[in-house]
Amino acid sequence: MSRIGKLPITIPAGIDVEIAENNVVTVKGAKATMTQKFDDKMKITKDGQTVKVERPDDSNKYRSLHGLTRTLLSNMIHGLDKGFSKELEVNGVGYRAAMEGKKLVMNLGYSHPVTMEAPEGVEIEVPAPNKIIIKGYDKQAVGQFAAEVRGKRPPEPYKGKGIKYASEVVRHKEGKTGAKK
Repeated sequence: MSRIGKLPITIPAGIDVEIAENNVVTVKGAKATMTQKFDDKMKITKDGQTVKVERPDDSNKYRSLHGLTRTLLSNMIHGLDKGFSKELEVNGVGYRAAMEGKKLVMNLGYSHPVTMEAPEGVEIEVPAPNKIIIKGYDKQAVGQFAAEVRGKRPPEPYKGKGIKYASEVVRHKEGKTGAKK
């Protein structure tokens, strides 16, 4: 039995979960509504304030889908209840980020500023010129946009300049020594 898949998901107050035929699950919250279709053979049941996921048999396909289905459902419920966020740091002399309306404008050492617009359901905050916070209710959209922002100037290993996740550790390499052989 899947360790993650067998855990029940508790539904917090203010969140409504509806399971339609063909395993189309709709989760409604105060912020938005999310709908996702899961494999038809997975058994998704709602019992009061909990949701359980069961698999039809022990084949490899359904063993792998068991934990995945439960985690995706849990992420939908958690996202509409509390939301997800990613924090990025901008390191480097002259590197900075700012908001202009709903667009993120970053000076990253290129000859032009890099401008990015957030997708639907994703919010951007810039509390300081070297800090970017990306928030939203869809975990996949928040992670994807954070990766795209980081990809504009990934951290380099010699001086650590670039955009990195707040929890990321950049291992520094030793530069040239200048000694001749």
